[in-house]
Parts: sequence; C-alpha cells; structure tokens
Amino acid sequence: MSIRDVAASAYREAAPALVASMVGGLFAGVVLSGMRAELQAVPGLLVCVPALLATRGNVYGSLGARLATGLHQGLLRPRFEADERLVNAAAAAMANGLLASVAAAVLAFCVLLALGREVASLGVLAAIAFVAGLLSGVVLTVAVVAVVVVGFRRGYNPDALVGPLVTTIGDVFGLAFLVVAVRLVLGVA
Repeated sequence: MSIRDVAASAYREAAPALVASMVGGLFAGVVLSGMRAELQAVPGLLVCVPALLATRGNVYGSLGARLATGLHQGLLRPRFEADERLVNAAAAAMANGLLASVAAAVLAFCVLLALGREVASLGVLAAIAFVAGLLSGVVLTVAVVAVVVVGFRRGYNPDALVGPLVTTIGDVFGLAFLVVAVRLVLGVA
C-alpha cells in the first residue's frame, strides 16, 4: 500500500468526523452566545468555561483511546455489554471529569480573587461545575462507548473518530449542561 493510499484512507475515515466537529463547534458557539444571562448571573463563570470544556475533551478523549486500544488488542469485545474493564474505565473517567471540573472552579475562584475581580462564591462555582460535569459526563460516557463500538464494528479506526467527535460532543453538551447547572444551582426556572 502506497503512502498516497494510506493518506486517502485516513482522510476518508477522518473527514466525516472533522466535518461533524466543525459543525458542532459552530453550534457550541451559538449556545455560548446565548448564555449571556447565565454568565452575568455568575461572575467568574466565563473564566471557567475553557477549562471545563478542555477537561471534557481530555478526560473522555482518553477514555475513547483506552477503549479503542482494548478493542484493537482484543481485550474488549465490540458489543454493548457490561464488561468489567469497560465499567471501570467509565467510572474512572467520570471521577476524573468531576474532580477536574471542581478543581477548575476552585482554581478560577482563587485566581479571580487574587486579581481582585468580581467572582461568585466558591460554593456556587464548584456546584455549577459539579452538576455540569456530572450531566455532561453521563452523555459523554455513552457517546464515547457508542462511537468506539459502532466505529470499530463498521471497520473504522476508533482512534480517528473519537478525538473530533468527543471534543465536539463535549463542547455542545458541556455548554448546554452549564446553562442547566446554573439554573439548577441558582434556582432559576
């Protein structure tokens, strides 16, 4: 197989995921632009947004890579069943995602406080980060397992799919669940 054939194959596999990533990124931008009320209601929340979104992509992208490796090595089967390794990997990703979300909120609070900027209470920022992390973590765990298993079954390399799709799903749902978390924590209907 020539370099040209390998490049063409990789492009065919990755192009749909990259297009979905671009469209999803634009949609996430629309969601962010509609969050004015939430961002004004919680001073310092905007500082948390990049960190919260980055943790979603990093944590759940890592989960996807771990699952893809397990499939390639034959340690996992491409089925939707409760495998101990899959459950443990998903639980670890959820725990890491929640810990990173709360840590990002604490760090943002401390930095804004040190800079003398207006910031919501630590409890409010941490609660919002926790709720958004929990909700988006559930969606991302399901999405990662689905993308990896379905992609593998259809003959795609899950490693080529999981990165762009997980970061996009994380951005869109991360922002949407951030709005939900603000409303839940502040008691806004």
